[in-house]
Amino acid sequence: MDSWIVWLLIAGVLGIPLVLTAVPEFLLFAIGALAASGVAALGGGVVLQTASFLVVSVAMVAFVRPIAYRQLQKGPHVKMGIEALQGATAVVAETVDGEGGRIKLNGEIWSARALHPDQVYQPGQQVDVVEIQGATALVV
Repeated sequence: MDSWIVWLLIAGVLGIPLVLTAVPEFLLFAIGALAASGVAALGGGVVLQTASFLVVSVAMVAFVRPIAYRQLQKGPHVKMGIEALQGATAVVAETVDGEGGRIKLNGEIWSARALHPDQVYQPGQQVDVVEIQGATALVV
């Protein structure tokens, strides 16, 4: 069997644990095996094939892996909990003033208070949630 076929088989075998475990480093080693397969197809000796496998695999792990992990960590910031409610629009369910009231926010009834004590919001009016203090939404 030609050595380039052996390297292709090694690359394929390295793909199996990648699929089973989702550990991306196996992909980097499989790319190294593909490089060694290319060297073998071009007529390189066993030492050159092994060296290319090692150099490409180590380079991929040393340079590509940190870049990939940095990119994964930069993902979009997902607002959750109270942070997701700030800036949302709500509908006044019961008159809201500086003392209190009720709003419908994301399908739920919340206690609310006007941010500016002299403001009064009537039922049906739309308000914006500025802040959440405990279980009370401050609205404008």
